[in-house]
Amino acid sequence: MTRTILSRVRPWGGATTDVIVDGGVIIGTAAPGTADTTAADVVDGRGRILIPSFADVHVHLDSTRVGLPFRPHTGSPGVWNMMLNDRRNWREAEVSIEERVATTLERAIARGTTAVRTYAQVDVDAGHERLDAVVAAREANAGRCDVEIIAFPQAGLLREAGSADVLDEAMARGADVVGGIDPCALDRDPVRHLDIVFGIAEKHGAPIDIHLHEPDQLAKFSAELIIERTRATGMQGRVTISHGYGLGRLPEAQLRPLLDEMRELDISMATIAPPTALPTLMLAEYGIRLGLGQDGQRDYWSPYGNTDMLDRTWQLAFTNGFRRDEDIEHCVAIATVGGRSVMGLAPGLNGAADRPGLAEGDPADLVLVSGDTVTAAVMDRSPDRTVFYRGVVVADGLELTGGVTA
Repeated sequence: MTRTILSRVRPWGGATTDVIVDGGVIIGTAAPGTADTTAADVVDGRGRILIPSFADVHVHLDSTRVGLPFRPHTGSPGVWNMMLNDRRNWREAEVSIEERVATTLERAIARGTTAVRTYAQVDVDAGHERLDAVVAAREANAGRCDVEIIAFPQAGLLREAGSADVLDEAMARGADVVGGIDPCALDRDPVRHLDIVFGIAEKHGAPIDIHLHEPDQLAKFSAELIIERTRATGMQGRVTISHGYGLGRLPEAQLRPLLDEMRELDISMATIAPPTALPTLMLAEYGIRLGLGQDGQRDYWSPYGNTDMLDRTWQLAFTNGFRRDEDIEHCVAIATVGGRSVMGLAPGLNGAADRPGLAEGDPADLVLVSGDTVTAAVMDRSPDRTVFYRGVVVADGLELTGGVTA
């Protein structure tokens, strides 16, 4: 890999410096203009802010209409009804599922995302068609982004015969993580649902990510079962609860004991910054690994989402009601290193004041953004960005430029 000098950059909005990258990692810093540029590529940061690149850890790359004409929302309330609406429509888009997935991933990279944990819906209707499209996009962008795929049973595991077999087969077909969804509200048999999810995970030596849309007390019950199963199967550090916004509605006296157990078992969480926010600062207090994601984007579920994790970081700060710079910067830390920690690519944040990812030895997966401060960059969300993957520029000005070669 080429040695690279990032000149005149401000790590986390601090003092201007030169950052030296070699072998895909940060190897040091130097006073502006003093780094040895012999046999090095030099990227002029122009005084922009340097932060770790974004990690989108809750995205449905196979559920997207990004780049296609806008269509009215036709879904009706409820996970099952929304799933049926998607099932009726997803094959009829103007372009193939392969093109839609690739376009969405490439736009995300161009906007600063170089780590992705994406769902791929597997069920008796889609089979592995959607998974195969996500695998193809991952392979095509292997020099620009790390992609981890969750085999996701959006239709549940018990409502349609053969669903568990499709999920199991997906793990041998390129998926990395076993998905689950609403063990009580959708499948209405949480013990059997979790038997299948944890059983397939054990068979394939894979981690687990469970969608939890359930309301407060039902979410609490499902979370308790997930905690119990994680402890019994020795899956500490390998289970993620996604969404989980019902937990955010619990009284503090009920939530804190859950967080104690989640901390003990290192159960992580992923959020999309919904209107009912998770207690973000409380999760940081307990050291719960937390990442951020886009969810589906302009799809058959929702008109929201635009592939821009800087925009979703603004949403995380807004839905939490944050105004102080330190809290908004914490949202950036969640959207970058926090997400990587969910994927197992970085340690978890050390509290809400931690601003990691730019030290000597850290991977050179980085993005330069414009702004007087980090908070200003989140508020303005300028297109003036330069994206690095393993120290190589892969996008500039929201356009892909190349990638890392073997």
